[in-house]
Order: sequence, then structure tokens, then C-alpha cells
Amino acid sequence: MNATLAVLMRELRLALRSGGGAGLGLAFFLIVVMLIPFGVGPVPHLLAQIAPGTLWIAALLACLLSLDRLFQADFEDGTLDILALSPMPLEGLVAIKAFAHWLTTGLPLVIAAPILGITLSLPDTAYWWLVISLAVGTPALSFLGAIGAALTVGIRRGGLLLSLLVLPLYIPTLIFGARCVAAASEGMDVVPAFQFLAGVTLFTLALTPIAAAAALRMHMR
Repeated sequence: MNATLAVLMRELRLALRSGGGAGLGLAFFLIVVMLIPFGVGPVPHLLAQIAPGTLWIAALLACLLSLDRLFQADFEDGTLDILALSPMPLEGLVAIKAFAHWLTTGLPLVIAAPILGITLSLPDTAYWWLVISLAVGTPALSFLGAIGAALTVGIRRGGLLLSLLVLPLYIPTLIFGARCVAAASEGMDVVPAFQFLAGVTLFTLALTPIAAAAALRMHMR
């Protein structure tokens, strides 16, 4: 337990010091969403119609920005080899790093999303479901991103390749997350879409640490 907490605190300190965790992702999220009304025009009913998809796409892209740093720095300076030799399983290390990425990138997006919903004229009935769906769905984005980061850890400037690998995996989370918010804004039943979203996240949390750890072991041979 102490080792887990120590690794988690280390990851949080590194993410916040580098300026590429919460700050970069949140700034990107804010800019993208705030630019939409300028491009579409100040038409409230049109903005409300595209708000669920826009907010989810912006959150998805914001999560991508810092994924390439998840393992790269530790791989280059040898820290990853040391951590892999520690008593902590490599799967546990992957899970901690992905969770730290969510805390510094996904969680700020969850907090900021309701404010940006006002910019896009999101109906009042959808605000809580926007927060809930992002809180449930964004961990899947970080954990799925860990697979791409592990596969590209030995490649210099592999950010583009990482995005190409990870974006198709994000599609189910994007579909069900945006559908939750859209259903709430239209007064429809949100539960089916939310159940699928939660199921995708649970499936992701269970399997991605194993897959990412296997990819890291191939690079460390």
C-alpha cells in the first residue's frame, strides 16, 4: 500500500511539474469548446444539439495530448526498468500511471465541463449526466491510452502513431458517453447508454493493464 501511494504521488508530482498534465489538457478543452460558438454561430438550439458530441470529442482529444509522456521519460532514463524489477507487478504500475493520468487530465475536464456546457447552451436536464458520463467514461480513455503509450514507448516522436492506435479504441466510449448526454437533453431514458458506458469502462480497467504491461515487457527485453 505504501509503495502504491509513493508511486502515485511521484506520478502526480511529475505530471504537475512538467506542465503537460492538467494544464495542457484543460487549456485545450477550454479553447476547443469556446471556439465552437464562433464557428457555428450564436444559435442556441443548434449549439444545444451539437453540445453532447462536441464536449465529448473535446475531452477525448484533450486526453490524448499527454499520453505520449506516460512511459517515455521513465523508459529513456532507465526508471522503468527499475520499477519493473520492484516487487510491484508491472500491471499494477501501469494501472497507477493510468490513474495518475486521469487525475491530472480527466478529472479537471469533468470539473470544467458544466461551465462549458453553458457556452454551448446545454439544457439544464443534461448537466448532471454530462458530469456523470465524463466521470465514468474518461478513466477508460486514460487506461486505453496506456496501451498505445506502451506500444510506442520505444519510438521517438511516436505521438502521431499513438493517436492512430488509440483513437479507434475510443469510439465505443465516445458513442455511449455522448449518447448519455444527448438522451438527457432530449428527455429520453439515459440508463441504457449509461450501462453500456459503465460496462466499457469496467472492461477497460480490467484488461488494459495486462495488455499494456505485456507491451512494455517486449520493449524491455
